[in-house]
Amino acid sequence: MFLNSLPRAARASSTVARSCSKSTVCSVRGFQSSASSLAPAFTAMHQAPITSQSQVRSAHAISNPTLAGIEKRWEGLPPQDQAELWMQLRDRMKVDWKELTLQEKKVAWWIAFGPHGPRAEAPPGEWTKIFIYTGIGILTSLGLFAIVHSFARPEPKTMTKEWQEATNEYLKREKSNPIYGISSEGYKGKGHVQSKSAKERGIDLDAE
Repeated sequence: MFLNSLPRAARASSTVARSCSKSTVCSVRGFQSSASSLAPAFTAMHQAPITSQSQVRSAHAISNPTLAGIEKRWEGLPPQDQAELWMQLRDRMKVDWKELTLQEKKVAWWIAFGPHGPRAEAPPGEWTKIFIYTGIGILTSLGLFAIVHSFARPEPKTMTKEWQEATNEYLKREKSNPIYGISSEGYKGKGHVQSKSAKERGIDLDAE
């Protein structure tokens, strides 16, 4: 009985194997066909979009009237027009630079490195204005100082040569700083004398 069932089992297993191999081949072929059909779409998704506007910009040179006198007109252009012109030049510079016109090269360099915006040069006569305004400020401060000084009190008596010489004599008698100061041996300094005489400064020492 057992031996009779072996041929049937063998035939059944071979049938299952053939069906499995066929289904595997079909599934592999189906995966390959689906992958091949999705490959163009996947490639298109990862490819950089090329707009017709950029193609037109890079293909045609910018007209000379658009670029003429841009050094004088740039600051007056609206920001949108400035950005549009720079985009056109940027697309033009993506091609071979031999295809660029001389005017396009000059304008591209001037927009990138020219004296405009933060690199703008000082307007004519600005340094002259700075010197004039600085001089006016100095003269005004000197005038205010003279006015305030005219209302000040007279200089004190202690700011005279005679008073300061008397101070030196007093310190010598008191032996002040005898090591290296005014009372030291061989001292040749001025001591406290630092002002002019009372006569030169117009100070009356006898006045109260």
